[in-house]
Amino acid sequence: MKNELIRNYSDVTEFILLGFRTPPELQILLFLVFLLMYVVILVGNTSMIVVIKVDARLHTPMYFFLRNLSCLDLCYSTVIAPRTLANFLSNEKTISYNGCAAQFFFFALFVTTEGFLLAVMAFDRFSAICSPLRYPMHMSQKVCVRLVTGSYICGSINSIVQTGFTFSLHFCEENRLDHFFCDVPALIEISCADTFVNQIVLFILSAFIITVTTAAILISYAYVLSTVLKISSTQGRTKAFSTCGSHIAVVSLFYGSVFFMYAQPGAISSPRQNKIVAVFYTLVIPMLNPLIYSLRNRDVKEAVKRLLYKK
Repeated sequence: MKNELIRNYSDVTEFILLGFRTPPELQILLFLVFLLMYVVILVGNTSMIVVIKVDARLHTPMYFFLRNLSCLDLCYSTVIAPRTLANFLSNEKTISYNGCAAQFFFFALFVTTEGFLLAVMAFDRFSAICSPLRYPMHMSQKVCVRLVTGSYICGSINSIVQTGFTFSLHFCEENRLDHFFCDVPALIEISCADTFVNQIVLFILSAFIITVTTAAILISYAYVLSTVLKISSTQGRTKAFSTCGSHIAVVSLFYGSVFFMYAQPGAISSPRQNKIVAVFYTLVIPMLNPLIYSLRNRDVKEAVKRLLYKK
C-alpha cells in the first residue's frame, strides 16, 4: 500500500493551508489583526530604513546593520503576510507546489540571515565598547559589507539544504497543511515517506545555527559586561549599556521563539503551538523591532525629529 502511495506522490500539485480553524466571524477579526500588524511592519521598518539612509549622522556600522535588520524583517514578513491575509478572505486556501517551495525557501533564507546578522551586531557592540580605538579599523565599510554578505551566504546555504530535503519528500493524497504558511514541521507531518532523516536534519541544522550564533552573542556580551563594569562613572556605564539594551531585547525575542519552534526534537508534534509561535516570529517580532530600536534609541528619535522638521 505504501509503495502505491509513493508512486502517486506526483499527484500533489498544490497544498491547502488550513490556517486557523476558527468560525467565519473570527476569521474577519483575525484578518483585521494581521492586517494591522503587517501595516505597522511596513511603516515601521520602511521608516527605519529611510531615516538611517537619509540622516548622515546615522551612517555608522551599528546603523548600517540595523538598516539591514529592518530590511530582513520587511522581507520575511512579506513572504508570509500577504498570502495569509488573502486566505482569511478566501474559501480556496490553496498554494501551488512550486509556490509553497518558493515561500519556504525565501522565508528560511531571510530568517536564518537575520539570526547571523544579530550575532554580527553583537560583535559590533563588542568592538565599539571593548576596542574603541581600533573600532574604525575593525568595522570599516568593507568589513561591514563582508559581514552582511556572509550572513546572507549562511542563510542561503541553510535555505537550500532545508528546501532540498523537505521538497524531496513524497507527498501522496494528503495535501492539507495544518499551518498558515509552508513550513518544515507541517510539511513533514503530511509526508507519506519516512521523515526520520528530515527531522534529524532539521534539528541538527537549527541547533547548530542557534548554538553558533548564540555563542557569538554571549561571548561578545561577556566581554562587553566585563569592560563596562570597569568604567568608574555611573554615567559612562549607563551610556554603554544603553547602546546594547535594544539589541539584547531583540535577540531574546527572536532566539526564544526560534528555539521553541525548531530546535526541540518534539517541536513538530503540536501544530496549534507551532502556529502561535510562528505568528510571534513572522509578524510580532518584525513589528516590535523598529519600535524597540526607535523608542530606546536617542539617535534615532533625534534623526526622526530632524527629518520631520525639514519637512
